[in-house]
Order: sequence, then C-alpha cells, then structure tokens
Amino acid sequence: MAASSTKTKVSLKLLIDTKNEKVLFAEASKAVIDFLFNLLCLPIGTVVKLLTTNSMVGSLGNLYQSVENMNDNYMQPNQSKDVLLNPKSHSSSTQIDGFITHNNVNDDNDGTDLFVCPHKCCFEVTNDKTTQCSNRYESHRMSQPVTYIKNEKVAEKRTTIKSGFVKDVVTFMVMDDLVIQPMSTISSITLLNKFNVKEIGTLQEKVVQMGMDEGIKLLKASLQSKMVLTSVFINKGN
Repeated sequence: MAASSTKTKVSLKLLIDTKNEKVLFAEASKAVIDFLFNLLCLPIGTVVKLLTTNSMVGSLGNLYQSVENMNDNYMQPNQSKDVLLNPKSHSSSTQIDGFITHNNVNDDNDGTDLFVCPHKCCFEVTNDKTTQCSNRYESHRMSQPVTYIKNEKVAEKRTTIKSGFVKDVVTFMVMDDLVIQPMSTISSITLLNKFNVKEIGTLQEKVVQMGMDEGIKLLKASLQSKMVLTSVFINKGN
C-alpha cells in the first residue's frame, strides 16, 4: 500500500440540520460519486476483508438504484452502467485505498515488455525473455524485444477519455441514505420542503475530507444504516 495513496483526500460539502443533528444531503464532486459507485464493484471477499462486519442491511440498495436511474448522459462515454449493475467477479480492479480506480481503459502500451525469438523461427511472443522458443527444431530463448509502433489516432482518441464512471461536468447530490442525483437549485429547495425545514438558521454547511478511513466507514455504514452520512460525519459511531 503506497504511502501517497493513503493520503489522498476528496472534499464533500454537507448540509446539516443542527436541530436534529442529521445530514440532509451532501454536495459531491465526480471523485466522490466515482468512489461510491465503485463500492458496487467490490467483490464480497474484499468487503469482508475490509470490514469483517456481520449484516448487509442498509443503503447499498439505494446506491444500486441510483446507478440504475442515472441518465446515460452523465456517464463517461467509455463506461456502461452494466459494469456496476451486473459486475463480473473477475473484473474488479478497483482499489478502495486512496480512491484509486483502474477502469480497464488500457493505454496503447501498457508498459509490459514483449519478446520474440531472435531467429524468427516462430510467430509467438512472451513477456519473459528467458522463455524457450517452442520450435521443436530450434532451441532459442525468446529474448528479442518487440518494436512498438504507436497508433497516433488511437492515442489521440484515448486522451479524451477520462477515468471513472460519471462525467466531470455536473455537481451531484448525495442523500443521507446514498440516493444520488444531479444537483440543482430546484432539487435543493424541494428537499428542504421534504425534510420540513422551517428554520433556515438551523442549517449549517460543513466541508469534510474523505480519505481511506472515511471510505471504509462509509462502506461499513452503507451495509448497516439508512443514515450513512450522518453516522460517519456527525455521530461518528463507526
């Protein structure tokens, strides 16, 4: 675990009802939403290793529903909601540590050195230059590096693709129970009415930092509670 990754932090702006000591909702950036959506990609084994917790009752269902309801226009062009809604057990390359996400977007050259037989007696390649050529009439090590020719058009296209799941063009609203939707002034006012907020003076904005510790607490709370943000950032009972 790299030391630099454990120090990675992202900001989350909370709107708190101080009278009831409850988070009404949070204003969240792309980084936060990508992290929350990544929770759906974590294999059960990873969850157990991170939490060693008992039950899975809580708000993950709301998070799943938020992905299902999310308009495709908010998703990155190289991402499909199906990756989150129907994750494959072998496709989890998400690390909760430091919100590092590898989204299976490969560069033209992934950094792996490839080698062929220097005598060109076969058409095979390997990533280990000590590998013996499979030609039964010859016995050579496949030690000749492969010359890599970059496809400029593909490279140019891929530079426009950003990592993560959602686009970085809109701010999102995260409810206390992890319901997520694009943020707007109208939706904020509607929520204040929904929560029956009569005194604006009881509301308080608070910016919190999310790192590795908070991420694990969020994951744990999402399996146990319908008041995830409140339990992690206000009650701090996790």
